[in-house]
Amino acid sequence: MLDANLKNQLKGYLEKVTQPFEIVASLDDGDKSRELQELLQEIEELSRHITLRTDGDDARKPSFSLNRPGDNISLRFAGIPMGHEFTSLVLALLQVGGHPSKAGQDVIEQVKNVEGEFNFETYFSLSCQNCPDVVQALNLMATLNPNIRHVAIDGALFQDEVEERQVMAVPTVFLNGETFGQGRMGLEEILSKIDTGASAREAEKLNAQAPYDVLVVGGGPAGASAAIYAARKGIRTGVAAERFGGQVLDTNAIENFTSIRETDGPKFAQALEEHVKDYDVDIMNLQRAVKLVPAGEKGGLNEVQFASGASLRAKTLILSTGARWREMDVPGEAEYRNKGVAYCPHCDGPLFKGKRVAVIGGGNSGVEAAIDLAGIVAHVTLIEYDSQLRADDVLQRKLRSLKNVDVITSALTSEVKGDGKKVTGLTYKDRNSSEFHSLDLEGIFVQIGLLPNSDWLKGTVELSPRGEIIVDSRGATSLPGVFAAGDVTTVPYKQIVVATGDGAKAALSAFDHLIRTSAPE
Repeated sequence: MLDANLKNQLKGYLEKVTQPFEIVASLDDGDKSRELQELLQEIEELSRHITLRTDGDDARKPSFSLNRPGDNISLRFAGIPMGHEFTSLVLALLQVGGHPSKAGQDVIEQVKNVEGEFNFETYFSLSCQNCPDVVQALNLMATLNPNIRHVAIDGALFQDEVEERQVMAVPTVFLNGETFGQGRMGLEEILSKIDTGASAREAEKLNAQAPYDVLVVGGGPAGASAAIYAARKGIRTGVAAERFGGQVLDTNAIENFTSIRETDGPKFAQALEEHVKDYDVDIMNLQRAVKLVPAGEKGGLNEVQFASGASLRAKTLILSTGARWREMDVPGEAEYRNKGVAYCPHCDGPLFKGKRVAVIGGGNSGVEAAIDLAGIVAHVTLIEYDSQLRADDVLQRKLRSLKNVDVITSALTSEVKGDGKKVTGLTYKDRNSSEFHSLDLEGIFVQIGLLPNSDWLKGTVELSPRGEIIVDSRGATSLPGVFAAGDVTTVPYKQIVVATGDGAKAALSAFDHLIRTSAPE
């Protein structure tokens, strides 16, 4: 099952295992059980510390648990964790085998001290780049605390469960049988939800921070680049981000960043964070900015307030809060979000295997989504507002070669329909005839561009009609000492490589501002 190269890599990792443990598989006579057994046998052969048993009696088959003698660890994979989840499998093997996690010691102690009974179930898909963060975080928590149990379930393999529990987006996490959350969540975010005092303690800690020379708000490519360039100048630098990595975390393939031939979003985001950590930068994650209080006319400090209750002060600011998926803003969209309305075809596509779906948007992202989904679902209808598709010609040719794809242009999606639990169809208006038409389907993937994350800045910095922060050639905003970079600004071409350059420019401009304003008269 594993090729020679992957097997050699895995063998190298498993040399770090120091404690014996068992893999207990629950199997049936199906092909997937035979595949899983083959994988687990290969893993057993790679480490003298690992023993495989095939007498498991779990109701989910195929599945396997990782058990360490003398410890009450409850960690299980239901399915075959390959694809994006292979890394989750490797980390689970290492951590159950005694190899320490890279998580901070304070976070590890917090996990160990959490009280209560927590039975987590995570539904994932092997093509989802957001799922591993959740699976890995909960696996680590289950390894550290016997009161925390976790099962990671391949939704495509356990389709009956997905249907019964109305799982229509991944990752979806259940806690003690109730929906806990959907979408990417890291270890600290999960902890903050089950350890109710964590957010208040963190806010108190941040409120006590001394003022920064430069505070970067946002942790995507622009924010990371700004932090690096500021820290290299030797000035006190902090980064406060709702989630470090930003929109890059939701990006599947990156093939156009100069010097990196190919990577994916989560790997790129991890590299960004590791690079920032090479410098003396305070990283404050899970902090969503809600208000900017600019410095007064006679000087002083800028203040940024966060949803957690924390406030941070700084002589200069770099605003790099990025953008988010644009929504259709039609009746039914909000009601059926994650119940058939989705925004990530790579993540959620496998859950719609054999079903009918629509893709809204005829740009590159929409056409690429339709092409990918056509290989999974029964039928795709692509709906474009304009009279023609806007995607690259090579993508359009590929799209039109697919027999299970229909393209409807000059169409305005007007309503998402559902039965109260899930999507059942949509209504669109023909812009030529003004007639309304209905489509029966089970999924809608929205791919109509981005909106800047600038709502919290209204009334402070000058914004464009589209809500972008207006900046000059140096990244300066309408407020002295406040700069901006990346997708949240009016800078054209929303690309990672453009954002990183913008971040560097904003940091250099902030440093120049500090020098000029602190010089004696």
